[in-house]
Amino acid sequence: MPASTSDSAAVDDGAAALAAAGAAPSGSASAAASKSAAPAVKAPTQTFAVGVSTFTFTRAGRTLRTLVFYPATGSAGGSPKSNAGVAAGRFPLVLWSHGLHGSPEGYQGVTAKIAAAGFVVAAPAYPFTNSAANPFNQNDMGNQPADASAVITEVLKLDTKAGAALAGHIETGRVAAGGHSAGGYTTAGMLSGSGRDARLKGGIIVSGGGMGGKFSGVSTPVLFIHGDADATVPYSSGRSLYDGCTWPKAFLTLLKGDHGGGLFGSTPANQAVSKTMLDFLRFTLYGDSAAKSRLRTDATVTGAAKYDGTI
Repeated sequence: MPASTSDSAAVDDGAAALAAAGAAPSGSASAAASKSAAPAVKAPTQTFAVGVSTFTFTRAGRTLRTLVFYPATGSAGGSPKSNAGVAAGRFPLVLWSHGLHGSPEGYQGVTAKIAAAGFVVAAPAYPFTNSAANPFNQNDMGNQPADASAVITEVLKLDTKAGAALAGHIETGRVAAGGHSAGGYTTAGMLSGSGRDARLKGGIIVSGGGMGGKFSGVSTPVLFIHGDADATVPYSSGRSLYDGCTWPKAFLTLLKGDHGGGLFGSTPANQAVSKTMLDFLRFTLYGDSAAKSRLRTDATVTGAAKYDGTI
């Protein structure tokens, strides 16, 4: 499974303490934050083929195997192609975090779809919570916001690295983060307290809750997605974080939805999640006002999904 049902609801109770234990941002994360939505550039309207490359980054002795998905040359559709040529243009960066016992491969259906819409997507395997971790240690989650920020730093370096396939293809000033379950908590940690990554222009928290205290820094749009029948991380955890958020925000409630957060499958609710996430990223990273105006429609499916928000 992309995220195990062992992804405990008890994470919410200990998240602030975990974050305080080690969720500090990497050095360049202290760069000045920008406005809530990026100035408009042309958002792609095409669907790209997707390439994928594997990198190994490190932070403080922690190994961070990372899959990087990106728009590629060739015909759209099919599985991501290993080390395919990069499509012409420059693309914003999205950091995607997996859930407990998850992996970058397990979320490929999500990350490849984001890349196909015109984004570079970096998906790290966190050293003590991924599906192959030995030992597995849920309490290491507090270190993951800093891990994620370190991966952002390393991927952004590829834009100016001689000989790198992604050189000249990353919009380095346009960065967002998202994640599911424990990855949603990790994303919250990147927006909160000492873990705040000031480079983020948007955040997507799917089936997650708070980590690291209150959201801090410059106002940044946040999209919350949560099933109201989630038996792993209670709906109330996501809703509480949303209610306390004073930034531009949106909440997609999946009616009778489970812990998967609508990420996997092809039902109308799943399609609503996909469309809402993509248009949220087009708005926050491309400054696409038309995408912003579609959010409520994207996220509304009679009997299956509803939208609340100030975006």
